[in-house]
Amino acid sequence: MVVALIIACEVGFWVLLVAGLALRYLARMPRTGAAVLLTEPLLELVLLVVTAIDLKNGAAADWKHGLAALYIGFTVAYGHYMIKWADGHFLHRFAGGPPPVRPPKYGLPRARHELRLWLRTLLGMAVAAALLQAAIWYVGEDGDAASLRATQGAAARILLVHGVITATYFIWRKKEPARPAATGQADLPPRKTLR
Repeated sequence: MVVALIIACEVGFWVLLVAGLALRYLARMPRTGAAVLLTEPLLELVLLVVTAIDLKNGAAADWKHGLAALYIGFTVAYGHYMIKWADGHFLHRFAGGPPPVRPPKYGLPRARHELRLWLRTLLGMAVAAALLQAAIWYVGEDGDAASLRATQGAAARILLVHGVITATYFIWRKKEPARPAATGQADLPPRKTLR
């Protein structure tokens, strides 16, 4: 049941996102669109409540409950970022807005962008770890919380791997390709004329 709810929450996230943006830009109802977008966090709240009820009703704590915590953590950290990204693209495509700002590709600006993404991952994994710890305490010493602890370890590994990838952007900064110099007529060899 928990896995089906996670899938439903993910589908619901994208349905609400598209509906909110369509109301905002296509139907020219910005307040209604914003109200629909503001309902997105309710999906994660429902998932949290259902997961807690599942554990309370005696379900063995397993990977499904850990996955729910990771999903909620990811949504807390990246949900607003994804909504903002989609909003920029929707505004450009359907409402004549400016092209969305793309992340930098080269050098220190790219490394800083990657660091900001890693900080989001840090937030998401911290939220997930806290939810998992609350579930471990809830299950208590009598219950089997090994899978929840294993998911905490997985969250730490996700954070570590993303951190290593982020560090590579600082160590080996990608350089912008050299642009060829503009050539004028003076740079061209003289033409030979046939008589």
